[in-house]
Amino acid sequence: MKLTIERAALLKALGHVQSAVERRNTIPILSNVLLSADRDRLSFSATDLDMEIIDQALAQVDQPGQITAPAHTLYEIVRKLPDGSDVQLSFTGEDPRLTVAAGRSRFNLPVLPSGDFPVMSSDGLSGRIGVDVADLIRLMDKTRFAISTEETRYYLNGLYLHTVVEDGVAKLRAVATDGHRLALAEMPAPEGAVGSPGVIVPRKTVGEARRLLDDAGEQVDVQLSAQKVRFEFNGAALTSKVIDGSFPDYSRVIPRDNNRVMLVDNKLFAQAVDRVATISAEKSRSVRMAMEPGRMILTVRNMEAGQAVEELEIDYDGEPFELSFNARYLLDVTDQVSAPQAEFRFGGPNDPALVLDPTDADVRYVLMPLRV
Repeated sequence: MKLTIERAALLKALGHVQSAVERRNTIPILSNVLLSADRDRLSFSATDLDMEIIDQALAQVDQPGQITAPAHTLYEIVRKLPDGSDVQLSFTGEDPRLTVAAGRSRFNLPVLPSGDFPVMSSDGLSGRIGVDVADLIRLMDKTRFAISTEETRYYLNGLYLHTVVEDGVAKLRAVATDGHRLALAEMPAPEGAVGSPGVIVPRKTVGEARRLLDDAGEQVDVQLSAQKVRFEFNGAALTSKVIDGSFPDYSRVIPRDNNRVMLVDNKLFAQAVDRVATISAEKSRSVRMAMEPGRMILTVRNMEAGQAVEELEIDYDGEPFELSFNARYLLDVTDQVSAPQAEFRFGGPNDPALVLDPTDADVRYVLMPLRV
């Protein structure tokens, strides 16, 4: 294999694929990236056996071939080469190493046979569903903060992507929950999406797909099966196994009858919560919210650090009531509200609260109160 490629193109493609590679691997081949040179392009592939990312870049190929090289080391070398330089990659049977050369720099990297590199099958995937990149970014950004990190309930360790039909309207919906809060975002279902299986996309896959979407152009093609999901954009593709499990019936925890409606300046509310939470006990981070007509009083008590109280103006004219929430969860939700005001809908003191964005009817957040 022998080729010349622009540093910028090589760095971009390596940056896309190398993040799939785990830093610590017991299987040596999984630390490598598969390089395949053919005709006028160099293809890249990296995997951790659960997820595979492939990309390609234009190159001047003098001799086609395939080889694998250490992904992170190769990326760091290319990253530190001068801007605008041309990089020569070569591998011959005479020297069992990959040579990386640019200007006066020359590196020789250990290799492993390309035939040992695992390739993820795409069998069983559905036809391509074209989704606007901005819409998919919105679905992910509005919900992924609520993905659980608790390994015991593994079926919550991902984003539930599925289609629903409500009042005759088909929607593509993303839902995430960790049992303490829930985030839901939806959009009109793209053509071909209805009937596709609902899948739980793993947290790592969501993060990698979101990162790749920044370079994805205007549309991404999504393919689904009961076992895998695939995102394709601009010559790059991410294929991943999905979480094998049933996502809980989340609709049961979304409040329907919360009739205590409160509006509050979203930015001022977030700042106030952040201030009073400074002295909260790290484990519970409990903030007490006392509502009465026209005002809210935020209170945090900590036996060791003291007490914090702050008062806010609100739009509320119902009966006074109190309840407590985790401060971190309140801040995570307010981060997602785009409107100047956040809308809270409360039930009883132990009922989950519904948080809405007045400027985006297609997102909903549910917060479970703390019992203190």
